[in-house]
Amino acid sequence: MHFEQLEKQLGIQFKNTQLLKQAFTHSSYVNEHRNELFSDNERLEFLGDAVLELAISNYLYNENADMSEGEMTKLRAAIVCEASLVEFARTLHFNDFVLLGKGEEQTGGRTRPALLADVFEAFLGAFYLDQGFQEVLRFFERFIFPKLNTGAFSHAMDYKSRLQEIVQQTKNQTIEYQIVAEKGPSHDREFVSQVLIQLQPVGEGTGRTKKEAEQRAAKHALDQLKES
Repeated sequence: MHFEQLEKQLGIQFKNTQLLKQAFTHSSYVNEHRNELFSDNERLEFLGDAVLELAISNYLYNENADMSEGEMTKLRAAIVCEASLVEFARTLHFNDFVLLGKGEEQTGGRTRPALLADVFEAFLGAFYLDQGFQEVLRFFERFIFPKLNTGAFSHAMDYKSRLQEIVQQTKNQTIEYQIVAEKGPSHDREFVSQVLIQLQPVGEGTGRTKKEAEQRAAKHALDQLKES
C-alpha cells in the first residue's frame, strides 16, 4: 500500500491506517467504488480545519507576546488560507497520494488547489484522531512552523509599522531603509534591504520586491530587539 511511503516520508506511523487512507480519498473515488467500503475525506476535513486553526493560534499566541489580537487574527487568516494550505500540501507531496475517480483525475483534480487544501486539512483531522493534538503540534514543528519563522508570511503583517511604534515608544529614534543589493536577472530579481536605527544596521531582509525586502528586514530587526 503506497501510504507506507507517505508515512516514511513524514517519519510518522499511523495506528489506524484506514484513517490515513480516508484522509486522501476524494468523493469521486468513493462514487466509482460503491461496492467497496470506502469513506471520503469530507468529515475529516471538517475536523482538520479546527485542528489547524488551534495549532496556528497556539503558535502565534506563544511566539508573539507583543502581537495584538487583531494582528494575530490577520496573520492566522493568511496562514490558513487556501493558497498556503496548497503550498503545504505540495511541499509534502500530498498530491501524489490522493485517491481520485477517473473523471476527476482526467480533468486535473490532482493539481486543483481546493482539492489539495481539503486533503491537507483532512490529513490533520486523521492525524489528530489517530495520535492526539501533541503529535499534531510536533508535525507542525517539523514541517510548518519553520516556514513561518523564515518570514514566509511577512506579506500579511506590517512589520515596518510595528518597528516604528516600538522604536518611537522607547527611544524616539529615526528609522531608515536602504536597498543594499539586487540579485538575479531582471525577470527574477531579488532585493536585499537593510534597516538602520540611528544609522546603525539592525536588520536585513530579502524579497522579490523592495517592499517585501523592507518588511523582512523590519521583522529581522524586531526579532533582534526581542533577544537584546
